Amino acid sequence: MSRSRTAILAALALVAGASGTALAVVPGDAGIAAAPCTVDYKVQNDWGSGFTASVTVTNNSAAKSSWAVKWSYAGSQKVTNAWNAKVTQSGAAVTAANESYNGALATGGSASFGFQGTYSGSNAVPATFTLDGVTCNVDGGGPTDPGPTDPGPTGPSTKVDNPYAGAKMYVNPEWSAKAAAEPGGSRVSNQPTAVWLDRIAAINGVNGGMGLRDHLDAALTQKGSGELVVQLVIYNLPGRDCAALASNGELGPTEIDKYKTQYIDPIAAILADSKYAGLRIVNTIEIDSLPNLVTNTGSRPTATPQCDVMKANGNYQKGVGYALNKLGDAPNVYNYIDAGHHGWIGWDDNFAPSAALFKEAATTEGATVNDVHGFITNTANYSALKENNFTINDNVAGKSVRESKWVDWNRYVDELSFAQGFRNQLVTTGFNSGIGMLIDTSRNGWGGTARPAGPGASTTVDTYIEGGRYDRRIHIGNWCNQAGAGLGERPQAAPAAGIDAYVWVKPPGESDGSSSAIPNDEGKGFDRMCDPTYTGNPRNGNSMSGALPNAPVSGHWFSAQFQQLMQNAYPPLP
Repeated sequence: MSRSRTAILAALALVAGASGTALAVVPGDAGIAAAPCTVDYKVQNDWGSGFTASVTVTNNSAAKSSWAVKWSYAGSQKVTNAWNAKVTQSGAAVTAANESYNGALATGGSASFGFQGTYSGSNAVPATFTLDGVTCNVDGGGPTDPGPTDPGPTGPSTKVDNPYAGAKMYVNPEWSAKAAAEPGGSRVSNQPTAVWLDRIAAINGVNGGMGLRDHLDAALTQKGSGELVVQLVIYNLPGRDCAALASNGELGPTEIDKYKTQYIDPIAAILADSKYAGLRIVNTIEIDSLPNLVTNTGSRPTATPQCDVMKANGNYQKGVGYALNKLGDAPNVYNYIDAGHHGWIGWDDNFAPSAALFKEAATTEGATVNDVHGFITNTANYSALKENNFTINDNVAGKSVRESKWVDWNRYVDELSFAQGFRNQLVTTGFNSGIGMLIDTSRNGWGGTARPAGPGASTTVDTYIEGGRYDRRIHIGNWCNQAGAGLGERPQAAPAAGIDAYVWVKPPGESDGSSSAIPNDEGKGFDRMCDPTYTGNPRNGNSMSGALPNAPVSGHWFSAQFQQLMQNAYPPLP
């Protein structure tokens, strides 16, 4: 797999992330290659009187220490608030200038920001954008092409650099219907979420629900004449989730052959069907598996006997390698391995060993690093995307932020910095230099009234962090149905350097696990970390679990959680 990460592909097509309607000019290939800058403007949500949008600007000229993007609206649009840029408006003219922390824009570098606005009548996308006075998206600053151009389907023999660029994302009709049935749920029910294949029966559909082919057929309908990404979660390893009972699976620790022949092989056969060759299929490979072999085995206080068994038999590596090998050959299939999150493998003891273990799995059972298009972090977790009120380099009252109780000597304080840093480590370990990262932002918004407006008091390093952190969990090791959580950034392509997309892999509103033991036929146990009365274990610093009460079995709809996620969304919902 050869991937040249130029960031220009982010502007190949400008589409609405929610509805999929083409929104803006797409220059021809020759124009993009010569354009001094490109601007990708996407409407993420539109509810008839207001909208949210994301903008990614790519600089193809000399490096800049500051920047300003300008455009004018043809209609009545008014920007009401923004993030990651200082946005001002005078009449129809809008200027978005960098914040102090994102002013540097290297040659080939990109910056992303978002905003919320209101309008009446139409909500047309601006026809022309400039970066520091230079017209973008056109060859040499010439006139803008007035009509949309379909970039056409991906060729049959070459993977694209970033499958999310210039593509809509599949909206799962089953999740969408549940979300729309909730009061206020129509505000997000058109967002794309992943399809979880969490047991063998899910391939053909469970209890009359949609199977894999049903979803792919529905995706063809949603695709139309453009590009569309379908997101699948491959999640059924033997001895699955050896450190978390709530998400245990149907296969025992030694059933690797059943995993191969009854789970991966049937999925591979469906994905290889030429009927689906025009879809971009993204596989998230086996969440919460490989990092367990680093952090929860051996003499560590967090070790479990189940994880020791899986480390000894090697079936996690074999299963991941087999899945990569069988699923990664098709030119329209993109594999992303789950890479935990910053609060799991961000520490020195875990960082490089995790990358080495991923390399081991990616070169097992016939797989090679060419079968890996990238990695995903924060899957089904809550770690804040970007902590703006402190950095890892801050010192307070003579102590480093790393010495605070919350950071606890981690080298990362949020998911964006971790994903970018871990990508570099993965390349150093032997993965291709063009790998991209995904970040699951489905539940890491941490908005609402509890969101701090600035740093905490500088009395001690702990008061500084506790008063300023967005992530309001009791402990960073808490992972089950967390109280106070909110929806995060809406799914979008190429939002930051090295990041292929922000995605909602964990469908908001689906439980992490039951608050008490509930018999089920899905192989899912009861984990005390989902019990709001639980006082903890070494993996969460012997803290309260922070879990919501009255939760159903993992994967089942949890209305109270969905309502909370909408209430605390950041960026906020209309």
